[in-house]
Amino acid sequence: MSGTVRLTAAQAMMRWLSEQMTGEGERFIEGVWAIFGHGNVAGLGEALHGIGEALPTWRGQNEQTMAHAAIAYAKGKSRRRAMAVTSSIGPGATNMVTAAALAHVNRLPVLFIAGDVFASRRPDPVLQQVEDFDDGTVSANDCFRPVVRYFDRITRPEHLLTALPRALRVMTDPANCGPVCLSFCQDVQTEAFDWPEEFFASRVWHIRRPEPDARELEEASEMIRAAKTPVIVCGGGVVYSGAESILGEFATRHNIPVIETQAGKSALAQAHEMNFGAVGVDGSAAANRVAGEADLVIAVGTRLQDFTTGSRTLFGEAKLIGINVQPCDAAKHGAVSLVADAKVALEKLTAKLGDYRADAADPQARADWLAAVDAHCAESAVGNELPTDAQVIGAVQRASTPASIAMCAAGTMPGALKLLWQPAQGGYHMEYGYSCMGYEIAGAMGLKLAQPDREVLCFVGDGSYMMANSELATAVMRRIPFTVILTDNRGYGCINRLQQGCGGEEFNNLYKDCNVEAQPQIDFVAHAASMGAHAVKAAGIPDLETQIAAARGRDIPTVIVIDTTAVPGPGDGLEAAGHWWDVAVPEVGGSEKLKRAYAEYLDYAARQSLAN
Repeated sequence: MSGTVRLTAAQAMMRWLSEQMTGEGERFIEGVWAIFGHGNVAGLGEALHGIGEALPTWRGQNEQTMAHAAIAYAKGKSRRRAMAVTSSIGPGATNMVTAAALAHVNRLPVLFIAGDVFASRRPDPVLQQVEDFDDGTVSANDCFRPVVRYFDRITRPEHLLTALPRALRVMTDPANCGPVCLSFCQDVQTEAFDWPEEFFASRVWHIRRPEPDARELEEASEMIRAAKTPVIVCGGGVVYSGAESILGEFATRHNIPVIETQAGKSALAQAHEMNFGAVGVDGSAAANRVAGEADLVIAVGTRLQDFTTGSRTLFGEAKLIGINVQPCDAAKHGAVSLVADAKVALEKLTAKLGDYRADAADPQARADWLAAVDAHCAESAVGNELPTDAQVIGAVQRASTPASIAMCAAGTMPGALKLLWQPAQGGYHMEYGYSCMGYEIAGAMGLKLAQPDREVLCFVGDGSYMMANSELATAVMRRIPFTVILTDNRGYGCINRLQQGCGGEEFNNLYKDCNVEAQPQIDFVAHAASMGAHAVKAAGIPDLETQIAAARGRDIPTVIVIDTTAVPGPGDGLEAAGHWWDVAVPEVGGSEKLKRAYAEYLDYAARQSLAN
């Protein structure tokens, strides 16, 4: 029998995490982001200091944005590695709840180690403790329960013997992958326990590749062989499976066009002949055309959310196959399920299909769309006083290289980028499952840590930048370079557009329509520079291209500010594409514009599929 070693619970946690490895011999948990306060400074803080570089600790500026960096890292590593984030009790912990929801929706692994109140309850109520008058077991950390895949409250040291392996099991499970919260009572962190030495033996975690059920595989292959105009919807599961190459080969061999979700974009390079571009609400004319004409939709690694399906109006009468490791996702919208790893499923299907080839999709539709992209993104596309988002994207595209990754999260830019950005394989990183404003700056830092050899181009609007920008200072301190393209349209331009599209009046989105005593004069260049970033204001589209190229020689973040138009209209790159999105419109109201919007809403709502 092995011996024991006496450690505090916090020391044991950090030692155990440092020994959990990937199949490539790297730590699965790369390190720990930490902001200390009461509830984690004495226990976890001492343990992290003691373990040193065996499990590095990094300081951030805000608990939510530290977690965003960890999430972007996991996404950049295709879920094969992750990071941990620790906070104090109370507001430090609840600051992380938004990030936990973001990771949950996007199916990304991150370990939240939230400080909690005393298990002994001796000094209750402690500073920042949330008291439930009817339930003595409740703490603020119960907020994590609906937004993580696994939750555990550590009220005894020996709980870690089961809780830690369970946490890693979830984080490395291809079907159930997501965030974990270990709510760690502060007194328990400091308690000593005699741990079995074998508990700390190095362990390798492998991510499974589930094989398809024979019956499901046969049914799916028969449906494909019977289809004349099938289409493949490429989701993020293709990337997490590492199925990019097999998807391209499958599509080419069987002559099936591929259309992309936000998470699936760049699994195939835009230059791939079978890539017809973005689908859905923020989709291209070419992709939405082949989707509407399809007699079979093969959904690979996608959860088929409303932007992808045009709120269940896009795919018409087409039959649906759902290829997914998660049975719930595979069966959505009444699909015939093929529960399996994406790479394995495509390999097995192509063996079954033999020399099957679908009827050719019209290549002219793809060519016309790409020509329209070039026209929209040209420097001289429109005669506006200020450039459009499309012109900004065009400038960044022209200045980019095959090693560039465009990343973003919320606002108008995600839809515009999905439509207009033409990436090489792996050249796109979008957080659009939760569409969380404030993800961008921290996410760019986490993505650069995950892929240090690639250029990270972070698109962020002025509204989202104002929500969370402080990790710029962290990136400067750690010398993590990336380039921020900050488009200033003086408010929440995306929601202003949606507001008008739903029959409303411009109200409380752009600063000019807000109840303020004076219009703001925000100097974004000075603000970014004050945190140590290299910051400039682009004089126009040509200067933007110059500044992006100049940023490549720096070892700190570069922030390039450019004023853009807030007025949607012809030439902005969006009017010739897209599909309906179900955003409820008021049934009654005074304006004729609202009445027209409601009539249009009823028309589209009548077309919605009611399949589960």
